[in-house]
Amino acid sequence: MSGLWRKKTIEQSIADTDEPETRLRKDLSAWDLTVFGVAVVIGAGIFTLAASTAGNLAGPSVTLSFVLAAIACGLAAVCYAEFASTVPVAGSAYTYSYATFGEFIAWILGWDLILEFALAAAVVGKGWSSYLQTVMGNFGLQTSTTVQIAGVDFDWGAVLIVVALSVLLALGTKMSSRVSQVITAIKVFVVLLVIAVGVGYINTANYSPFIPPAAEATASGHGGGLEQSLFSLISGVETSQFGVYGMLAGAALVFFAFIGFDIVATTAEETKNPQRNVPRGILGSLAIVTVLYVAVSLVITGIRPYTELKNKIGPNGETVRSNLATAFSDAGITWLGINWSTIIAVGALAGLTTVVMVLLLGQSRVLFAMSRDGLIPRGLAVTGSRGTPVRATVLVGIVVAIAAGFFPTGTLEEMVNVGTLFAFVLVSAGVLVLRKTHPDLPRGFRAPAVPLVPILAILACLWLMINLTALTWVRFLIWMVLGVVVYFAYGARHSVLRSREVQLGETAAVDKSDS
Repeated sequence: MSGLWRKKTIEQSIADTDEPETRLRKDLSAWDLTVFGVAVVIGAGIFTLAASTAGNLAGPSVTLSFVLAAIACGLAAVCYAEFASTVPVAGSAYTYSYATFGEFIAWILGWDLILEFALAAAVVGKGWSSYLQTVMGNFGLQTSTTVQIAGVDFDWGAVLIVVALSVLLALGTKMSSRVSQVITAIKVFVVLLVIAVGVGYINTANYSPFIPPAAEATASGHGGGLEQSLFSLISGVETSQFGVYGMLAGAALVFFAFIGFDIVATTAEETKNPQRNVPRGILGSLAIVTVLYVAVSLVITGIRPYTELKNKIGPNGETVRSNLATAFSDAGITWLGINWSTIIAVGALAGLTTVVMVLLLGQSRVLFAMSRDGLIPRGLAVTGSRGTPVRATVLVGIVVAIAAGFFPTGTLEEMVNVGTLFAFVLVSAGVLVLRKTHPDLPRGFRAPAVPLVPILAILACLWLMINLTALTWVRFLIWMVLGVVVYFAYGARHSVLRSREVQLGETAAVDKSDS
């Protein structure tokens, strides 16, 4: 049992990056990382979550929900920035935990990140497929991206984007960055254009009441029992739809929109001068997207009453969520005679493309780091001629394609959120531990006001976690239990660190007997 807490030293983590068979190529600059951060964060939050969260949970106060989520992310971001500048190794929070808390906690966090990135990539892939169908329809091609195979729905659009981007990532990180820059420029332009046009159609009466009175939940899925937030369940409130509880539940939900800046940290090993460039990439991308999110949420709730942004029932009985495109089309915005629904749909298609790509990138790098440590099969850590973990990338692509192709999204966004917040808590706590155990370690970036900032980050993330539904917590705990089983069945016995300790022990025993 003592082996559960064995720690991989920071020096050993850095030394492992020079192994010829598992070496990653250092190609990325601070600009590349900022683009990656903006590319992955500007997506579902702007094009989907802002409108649906306003209509179903928070009303106009969804703007405050975004601000609260951004504060929590900002506090965690400075902790990530310190770690990434100190331990510039692939794996992000997993690697940091290995150095501070030991192998078992590192495994738990790595298992948690697998849940976060894989589910997020699948969810966004299905969103991309939905927008692809909308764009094709707007151009007169009435083709569904979902077909039935042997009685099972198959989303070929989601599989298409996942497979295509997996191939692109396998070809090289720098090439992926160049493609991401072009697509990110398109979607940022669309977002800025939408904000500029939408401001002229805002009716300030739609902002009143800014925090709507609490109401009984309907289609939002935040009703009573396990479907309401854990905090409202504990405090005895009957619902977490609208009111202050709705705004808080909205913050926990739109947190999904900010997921991705932590992926910048997973590319530290592939970055030139990571001590300087990784913190710039993390904090720069977070600042940009926060401004855009707040602006878009103000526009959406200003051009349409929040009551008209609720989920609707489609012709086949399916739930139809409001989004940025439907908000503009329902508001009858016809500036310059342009079909804004089509413009936004094209921007969303571009936006979600880069989100899926960077999520797949993050997932493969975490898998790569865990494989290099032997906690999962070592063969996945082998890099190809282009310096990318091709095997890990292919495996991630296959798994995510299956999930996106055959499984419904349901409440997967909340599953992603609870996993990410859990990682943020451990990273923030890790800064406190590392400051205590390695006070003289060179740090390219130092989080300000330690221990206050990490403690506030922990409290903010825990607060958002308890505002997720109780059912989400149940599912999360089941996933964690499964991870513990896998660790003891495979990881603990194949750990590279364990093998090194055994070899050192045998060598010491031989030396002692010889003497």
